[in-house]
Amino acid sequence: MEALTRAIWAGLSVQEKEELLHGMIALCPAGMEYIGVRTFERFGQRTESGIFMHAGREFVFVPGDHVTLGWSQWQDGMNEQTSADLSETVSEYGVEDVDSFLASQMSPVREAAIAPMLVECHTQSLGWIEVTEEEALAVHGSEFAAELEQFKHSDLKGLEQYQAFRLERQGAKVRIQRYNEELTLEALLEGQAEAGFGLLTEDEWEYLYGGGCRTLFPWGDSFGYTMKLKHFGRLEGLTEIVDESVETDLALVAEDEMPYDLERPNFFGLQFAGDPYKVELTMDCSGGVLPKGGDGGEMICGGMGPLVGYLPASAAYYRNSNAHELDWEDWMDSMYYRRVIRLTDLT
Repeated sequence: MEALTRAIWAGLSVQEKEELLHGMIALCPAGMEYIGVRTFERFGQRTESGIFMHAGREFVFVPGDHVTLGWSQWQDGMNEQTSADLSETVSEYGVEDVDSFLASQMSPVREAAIAPMLVECHTQSLGWIEVTEEEALAVHGSEFAAELEQFKHSDLKGLEQYQAFRLERQGAKVRIQRYNEELTLEALLEGQAEAGFGLLTEDEWEYLYGGGCRTLFPWGDSFGYTMKLKHFGRLEGLTEIVDESVETDLALVAEDEMPYDLERPNFFGLQFAGDPYKVELTMDCSGGVLPKGGDGGEMICGGMGPLVGYLPASAAYYRNSNAHELDWEDWMDSMYYRRVIRLTDLT
C-alpha cells in the first residue's frame, strides 16, 4: 500500500475505498472493526476516509504521501497584525531577527515518504492511567481516602496530587487516575509492538498535523486571533488584533461553551492536545524520544503571550531544541501518545 497516496486515494470511488478499507482488517490486531466512511475538512484540506474501532478507541485511515516537511522561510508571509505582535513579543527577550528566531524553533526542511496507516484519533496519557477507587486505595492508602472524601463534598472540578493521583468530576462520578511511574520507554515500545501497534515518528507526526503544508501554521502564515485557546480563552477578548484571513467558525465564536479551536479534529479526523503544556510522544531517526506539539509550557510560562507561547502547539514544524536535555521521567507527567498501524503490505 506504499503507493496509495492522497492523490490516488482521492481519485477512488466510494465503493473502491470501501473495498480497500474492509481489506485493511486483515493487517490489523485482532478485534479491529471497520465502522464506515467519514469526511473530514479543515484549513482548506479535505479527506474522505474510513473509521475503525479497537477496544473502544477510534482509528482513522490516513493515506500516505511524499511531502516536504520542516520550515525555514515564509510561503505567503505574515499579515501586518501577526508581524507586529511577533516582533514586539520577541524583542522583549532581545530577539532582533524574527525569521532566524522562528527557523531556530522549527525542524529542518526535508523530504519524507509517509506510508499509509491507521492512526488513533485521540491521544492517551503516558504518565497517568485510570484506576478504580480500590486500586488507588491499595497504592496510596489513607491519604488518598481522605482526599477523595473531601473532593466528593467540594465544588472542585479536579484535583491533582503531583505524580501521585488525579481526581476529576464527571457528573455524579469521580474519575480516578494514578501516576504510572514504573513505565519505561522500552516497556512501552515492546508492549505496543507485541499488540501489533507502532508509535509515531517525527516525520509522521508533522504530516498528520500539517498535511504537508508549507506555511507556519496548518491554516497559513498568520496567527488566528479569533481562536479560543486553553489558558487564554477567547482571544478576541484579549486583543483588538483580528486576522480575517484565518478560517473562523462564527457559530463557535458566539458560544461561551465553544471547544478550544486547536483541539478540534483536523482534515484527517485526528485530534491534538492544542496545549503547550502537553507533548505528544514521537521517535526521532535514532530511536530517541522527541516530544511534539508542546514544550511543557516553557514559552507560555515565560510570559510570551498567545502567539509565541502557543507556537509549540500551533506551528506545524515546531521542534523543542531542549528536548534531549530532559530524561524520560521528566516528560512522563505531560506526555501523551497515539498508536499507529502502518499498512505497507496491502496492495
